[in-house]
Amino acid sequence: MKKKWRELAEELKILFTGRNSFLDAILPPILFLVVNGLVGFQAAMWSSLALSVVIAAVRINRKQSLLYALAGVASVAFAIGIAWFLGKSEGFFLPGLISGSMTLLLTLVSLVIRRPMVAWTSFIARRWTLDWYWHPQVRPAYSEVTFAWAIFFAARLLLQFSLFENQDVNSLAVTNFVTGWPATILLLVFSYLYGTWRLAQLQGPSVEEFNNNIPAPWQGQRRGF
Repeated sequence: MKKKWRELAEELKILFTGRNSFLDAILPPILFLVVNGLVGFQAAMWSSLALSVVIAAVRINRKQSLLYALAGVASVAFAIGIAWFLGKSEGFFLPGLISGSMTLLLTLVSLVIRRPMVAWTSFIARRWTLDWYWHPQVRPAYSEVTFAWAIFFAARLLLQFSLFENQDVNSLAVTNFVTGWPATILLLVFSYLYGTWRLAQLQGPSVEEFNNNIPAPWQGQRRGF
């Protein structure tokens, strides 16, 4: 078990270190939450936008990837534009509601067509052979984890929409933060632990065994999901 937790820590570390750090995208919303509680909504909007621009400038200066930094700038700027256009502070959170709805829809559609979303996200991140994910002794693990994702996305969307309807900006800001990356990290931990366990239970081939057409019985995928 200790080995599994060390393995999990190494997998998560990739998300938050290196030249493409997810921190670029999550630091501006954290600043927004803090400033909104201390000063107010207007200051929170502009300070989070300023931070995202600073992060992008640092990336440019270091000649590093701008992927997540630009995503942070674009998302904050778009949210500010929506709030400005609607004349309502809660409009800042409308893009998140829309993207959350689309994510939930795509998750459900992927389950219906038997091409689970988690398999696609894994393929994009790891570049394993795509057909391996659709193997009958592999796909169920990704379908079950995708179903868990759908439950999470649906619960988060329902809570956020309720607060949006009530125009409760402070609670909406806190909820968006808590159900954002903190909850997503927990979801990723669950996905990895359950997914690797389920692959072992299914006794399907590993990626290498699949690529080399090795017949059963298989050792299975020992690491990664």
